[in-house]
Amino acid sequence: MGENNKFKELADKLAATKKNGWLKSEPQERQEVFSLARRYMAYLSAAKTEREAVTETVAWCQKQGFIPLEEAMKGGQKTGDKFYWVWQERSVVIGIWGKAGLKRGFKLVGSHLDSPRLDLKPQPLYEAEGLGMCKTHYYGGIKKYQWTAVPLALHGVVVTATGEKKVIVIGEDDNDPIFTITDLLPHLAKDQMQKKLGQAIAGESLNIIFGSIPVEDEEVKEPVKLALLEYLNREYGMVEEDFISADLELVPAANARDLGLDRSLIASYGQDDRICAYATMEAMAEIEQPERLVLGLFADKEEVGSMGITGMRSNMLEYLLEQLLTWSAEQMGIYQLMAESQAISADVNAAVDPSYADVMDKHNAARLGYGVVLTKYTGSGGKFNANDAAAEYVGEIRNIFNSHDILWQTGELGKVDKGGGGTIAQFLANKGIQTIDCGPSILNMHAPLEIASKVDFYHTVRAYRAFLAEN
Repeated sequence: MGENNKFKELADKLAATKKNGWLKSEPQERQEVFSLARRYMAYLSAAKTEREAVTETVAWCQKQGFIPLEEAMKGGQKTGDKFYWVWQERSVVIGIWGKAGLKRGFKLVGSHLDSPRLDLKPQPLYEAEGLGMCKTHYYGGIKKYQWTAVPLALHGVVVTATGEKKVIVIGEDDNDPIFTITDLLPHLAKDQMQKKLGQAIAGESLNIIFGSIPVEDEEVKEPVKLALLEYLNREYGMVEEDFISADLELVPAANARDLGLDRSLIASYGQDDRICAYATMEAMAEIEQPERLVLGLFADKEEVGSMGITGMRSNMLEYLLEQLLTWSAEQMGIYQLMAESQAISADVNAAVDPSYADVMDKHNAARLGYGVVLTKYTGSGGKFNANDAAAEYVGEIRNIFNSHDILWQTGELGKVDKGGGGTIAQFLANKGIQTIDCGPSILNMHAPLEIASKVDFYHTVRAYRAFLAEN
């Protein structure tokens, strides 16, 4: 028996172990897990597009005492000053001024607000077989077959010929109509079902049903289309040409829900990556007097390569830092400031799916319920398009988590050569900022219904808070 105890003690001392977060949590902690999840689920249901996520973030900031940066810059800064800065209505940064000003750089947690979806094309509306239809162009990496025969809602903005901006949300209220994409009935799908999964549904066939009642004039060439244009003009002041100056997105028409008899999981669209965005907000809510400047960055366009004016490849961050340097009157350059700084690229990883476990390396895979995931590198194949955080930085983050009793695990995005993916980590690191990926794991990534663990979300919030508050 003594010999067995000896080896058990040795294993406890030397071997890395994975712990289930539910077994680790005390009753009071479990109450906080579920309370935190309820707040997050309300955010998920309200923020289905990047614009809506910015709106929800700003509303949260105002309740928490954050003020617009331009207003904050009118006076001298002091420790604990809270500000937010909106960029092009699709990205936002929130910050808390630290005791050291900018001399020691900043701590940043960066996530993204966009999610895979279907966008209406610039000229979407047409009529076929007595139905009014709209053409779409999918955004981000999706499995196209997952988006057929499911209820969809239309969200976005339209800028009319007069320059007026109209906000459109159709399909979320119980009294709203919904939209959908048809699929071929199994009785006639013999040829379709012989195709490879990725080819069974063509991108150009992802067309939504928009309506079917025609105008009462037999001489009109497309009477259903005209009736739909008449409705849009009556309700929103739109004409057909206005579609080209619109950002209209189709997203699943369902709210976030508890999943499982024990309500331990969250099922919702858009958890990649709004789970990390909201975790950052919750983490910053309890930070009052940080040593260094604390920033929560919420970017757009990650799902399509972080390109464009609101993506992480833009000069959005540099533009903000230029303003902060002006505010502080600190005699240092932007690149020196970034070189003194540290970041977490807050993005999700893939959890082991029991039904498809063979695509994962079980020794290096994350599991639901086992805490936040520390990811040294993402990328694909030979670590292409990866950040690959340095050992010294990984060690520093690991020690922060351990010292705060945060449940964490490691993870890779599947087996080598099985695929892969990227985050904004590489773009933050390219600016000279020490960066590592860290976020919860999820199932059904990029599907209309993604799955996350409530206890993982809880430890993600704690992980970001510990990182940001650490000296």
